[in-house]
Amino acid sequence: MTVKQISVFIENRSGGLREVTDLLAEAQVDIRALSIAETADFGILRLIVNDTFKAANALKESGIVYSVTDVLAISGEDKPGSMARVVDALADAGISLNYAYAFFTKSKETAVLVVRVEDIPGALNVLKIPGIKILSEEEIHEL
Repeated sequence: MTVKQISVFIENRSGGLREVTDLLAEAQVDIRALSIAETADFGILRLIVNDTFKAANALKESGIVYSVTDVLAISGEDKPGSMARVVDALADAGISLNYAYAFFTKSKETAVLVVRVEDIPGALNVLKIPGIKILSEEEIHEL
């Protein structure tokens, strides 16, 4: 069970992020989570949105370079040690994280960790941990 993530390549200049967020707002796309990684010349904006198809179409029509990737959205209690349990389970199984970022839900008791791993089936098998839930695309959209 994976979630679609949109990665947008943004030139590292004033207004680059604004163009993307304004475009998505005009397309009525709601951003659920985001992460920005940057270098001196460009940034990679990673987004989880409520409508991947609509967001991708808006980006494509505007000529903005993007890609869509499968990631895992892992829900757990928002308390010390929850993320460590997930990371420990993956590390113990020899599954490397390419990157990760987190976001919080409207419920203050739940946090979501988004991870990109090469071995998604292996990660899904390893993460059958009490109190940890892998969210579906539909569940993310309902947050």
